[in-house]
Parts: sequence; structure tokens; C-alpha cells
Amino acid sequence: MTRKDWSRLEGLINADINVVAIGNSPSAVVNQLVAGGGRRAFDVINIVGGMQQPLVDADLILPIEVDRLSHWDANHYIADFLAPGTPGFDFIGYQDTVYGVPTVLQADSFAYLPDETGELDSLGALFDPRFRGFVALEDNYTTAGQKTALYLQQSGLADIDDPSNLTPGELRTVIDFLIEKKQEGQFRLLWSSFEQAVQLLVSKEVHVMDCWEPMVIVANQQGANVRYAQPSEGYLLWAMAAYIVNNPTRSEEQLEATYQMLDFMLGPWYGATITDMRGYMTNPLAADFARESDAFDQATAERVAAIDEDVKEKFEFGGTWQNRWPDEVDLYEEEWQRFKSA
Repeated sequence: MTRKDWSRLEGLINADINVVAIGNSPSAVVNQLVAGGGRRAFDVINIVGGMQQPLVDADLILPIEVDRLSHWDANHYIADFLAPGTPGFDFIGYQDTVYGVPTVLQADSFAYLPDETGELDSLGALFDPRFRGFVALEDNYTTAGQKTALYLQQSGLADIDDPSNLTPGELRTVIDFLIEKKQEGQFRLLWSSFEQAVQLLVSKEVHVMDCWEPMVIVANQQGANVRYAQPSEGYLLWAMAAYIVNNPTRSEEQLEATYQMLDFMLGPWYGATITDMRGYMTNPLAADFARESDAFDQATAERVAAIDEDVKEKFEFGGTWQNRWPDEVDLYEEEWQRFKSA
């Protein structure tokens, strides 16, 4: 979003919004808040959720007082997909307490170039020898690693109980499989930035790529013909969560402004804007607001409604919820490094 977009909020809360980039990998987020001065630098961090355990254990974030958010109860996606007792709750809550405000929900698979590959509908395309040397994975064990585990489980190639929380033995099986494919030349590279991933698709350097759907949207806007797969094994489900950082210097007035910002992010204008920009599902108010508001033209409103419906269908199809902090998180990092170094 541009500075102009945030000005809509600044006029409501009489405060400036300063958007600063922060890393999204689990260890990087914790390190930024603990050692990088993040507790004093940030009021809110809006990252892929599921990070509550290490953040709460280190006293880095505050519980969310949901009664201070006027749009919370109107957002039935929270009850539908993120309710206590469901895997989705782990993206916003910890030990029965809500710590994150869900700003987007999405279900990930992989991108492909149909002119080069034909139609694809399985995560197995990432490992298919027909595409050897033209496949890229994200450099991230919580995405590429977990999709691999889901594929191995659903294809019967490995005995895996829960792809989102692998045992040490299961994890080594997944990494051994990835190393075998790497040594066969299956993967062209591991990508690490949005811009790099888009360019790989636009240039046709890669024909099959584990990635996020917004990359497909941008690549197609640049003239490419890219599709986002509907894999038979299911999707990698996740939600982005906005956390209130436990900033020791924050005043009560600043805290109130923080809650107003979170409510704005749960609101229909922000939701419709993000859905249109990034292809994410945001909140159930967004599609109707886009249709009825002068802020969006008819084509945009139709696109927002279509994206909202598409992501809902993905959640109904199911898959595996991304796990940002698995039980064996240290071993995950070690094993992923073993894969990269192989």
C-alpha cells in the first residue's frame, strides 16, 4: 500500500503511520525484536502468523483485547477458519489466548507455465523428471519443506502422520528425498525474494515453481502466461497476523491508536484493497464494500469478489496448515541447511 492509502487511517487516529520492512522467517523475527531494537521500534508487526509461542514466551507481544475491535465480530472468517480448537487458531492464538489479528488468509500451491508443461494438478510436478532443471523451490522449510511432506504423505511415498509437525525421523525422510532430487538436478535454484520469483516466471527460466499466488498475478501483469495449480493433495493453508509488540515506551494514547489501526486493517476498505493488490482473502466485508463503494470500479469489485470466492473454495478443499514453529524447530533449521549444502 502507498503512503496515500495509509493517510486514510492517519486522519482517523491523528498519528503518523511509518511502515518498515521486517524479516518473515521465524528466527529472524524473534532476533529482530529481542536483539535488533524491535520492541521500541515497532508497535505492530504484520507477518505470517503461527509465531505466538516464541513471542509470548519471550514477552514480546501483548494479548489482543478483541472487544476493542469493532470489526472483529463481523468477520465470520475468524469463526469459520481460525476458531479455538482448530489448526487455524494456531495462527492467531496460543494457550487459549488471542495474540494476533488476522489480516489475510490464503492457501498456497505452485505456479506453472502451461505452454511449457501442459496442465498440472499435483505437487508431484515439483519433483517430476520431465521438468528437471526447470523447477524452483522457496528457500523456506515452512513452505517448500511442508509441501514436500504433504506430497510424500498423500502419494504414499513416505509414512508421515502430520505434514505440519514432523517427527525427527519423518523430517530426515523429507530432507533425504529433497537431497536426492537436488543431486539429480531437479531444482534450478532456491528463490528468496518476491522480485526474483516473478522474474523467474516471466523469463521462463523456471517452468514449475513453489511460490505464492501474488507472484503469479504480477507475472501475468507483465505479460507472462502463468497459472496457479489446484493440487490434488491439497493446499498449504495460512493466515497473516498482526501482533501488538510489547513496547515498553508506548503510552495509553498510542495503544488506542494501535487498536484503531488494527480495526482499520480488519475493515472493508483495507480488505478490498489488499485482495485486489495481492490476491488474498481478507474479510467477509470486503467484497460487498467493493461493489457498493465509489472507491472501486466495477471490474475491481468483480475481481475482489472472485478472489474471495476462490480462496474460500481452497480452504473448503483443505490440505495442511503451515506450521511456523514446529516442535522440532531447531532440527528443521539444521536439516534445511543440510539440504541447501548438499
